Amino acid sequence: MKTPAAFISQKPPSPLFLKFTSNCNSRLLCANRSQTIQCGQIKSFENQPQKWSIDFKSGSEPIHLIQNSTSTAATSASESASRTMKKVCLFYCPETHSLAERVAAQSDAIELRSINWRKFKDGFPNLFIPNAHGIRGQHVAFLASFSSPGKIFEQLSVIYALPKLFVSSFTLVLPFFPTGTSERMEDEGDVATAFTLARILSNIPTSRGGPTSLVTFDIHALQERFYFGDTILPCFESAIPLLLNRLQQLPDSDNISIAFPDDGAWKRFHKQLQHFPMIVCNKVRDGNQRIVRIKEGDPRGRHIVIVDDLVQSGGTLIECQENLSLA
Repeated sequence: MKTPAAFISQKPPSPLFLKFTSNCNSRLLCANRSQTIQCGQIKSFENQPQKWSIDFKSGSEPIHLIQNSTSTAATSASESASRTMKKVCLFYCPETHSLAERVAAQSDAIELRSINWRKFKDGFPNLFIPNAHGIRGQHVAFLASFSSPGKIFEQLSVIYALPKLFVSSFTLVLPFFPTGTSERMEDEGDVATAFTLARILSNIPTSRGGPTSLVTFDIHALQERFYFGDTILPCFESAIPLLLNRLQQLPDSDNISIAFPDDGAWKRFHKQLQHFPMIVCNKVRDGNQRIVRIKEGDPRGRHIVIVDDLVQSGGTLIECQENLSLA
């Protein structure tokens, strides 16, 4: 067997490198020394790693060839980013279908997954998660909408089922926590249904990655965090920074005032909106009616943005607007 002029060996990296030229000769650079060798003197690298060592028969010191390709490095970086990108399977209920589509359009890492929302003849939910085996080992999220007690029950059935399908992690996104007005007791016998819902969500089964992460926006009272147990991780987010950013972009933002319909709304959000002048209203009883009146601040000649901590029928907002417009 003919012995080649050089052979590949596993040596520690060295600052030597091989520069390929157009005439198929290779110039070897080592500090201030250089030597030209023919391509035929080099054994094929045969898909070896991107660092090689060549020993010459003359007994000279090992030569290390380091492939230095910008395109190869970019490709490697792209492949590495693709491997580390967190893929999320996003499930949704019928009420949040359009919102889920808009969310998924923001990132290639989000894959929409549907659920068959059916009912039996007696009205109870008949639910099915297609391709349940396909989400094993995946990060899973559910975009919920607790718009009514009936909707809560059927969605909870799915929420309890998803973490048990051997998923890597489970996140529940609840844009609105629906029991916000019942987080405290004022009279003996009052039932704080916010505590009840928090306890129900605290019993969602754990996934392979640990407790469920609950993301909800602008909850009525921050102390509701303590209604949840240790088996769920509540994350309270707010849309106020988005509002603040939008208002600051307006051409006449220096003529905007923020109005709060009552002290509760002011306490909840005034620190986040302190960049603007504020108007605080309050609710006073007039017989069987509650009337909104201006407590402090002057709305005259200003653009008014009303911020409340909870909206149900919208009646308070309408009364506040009417009162501010008459000032």
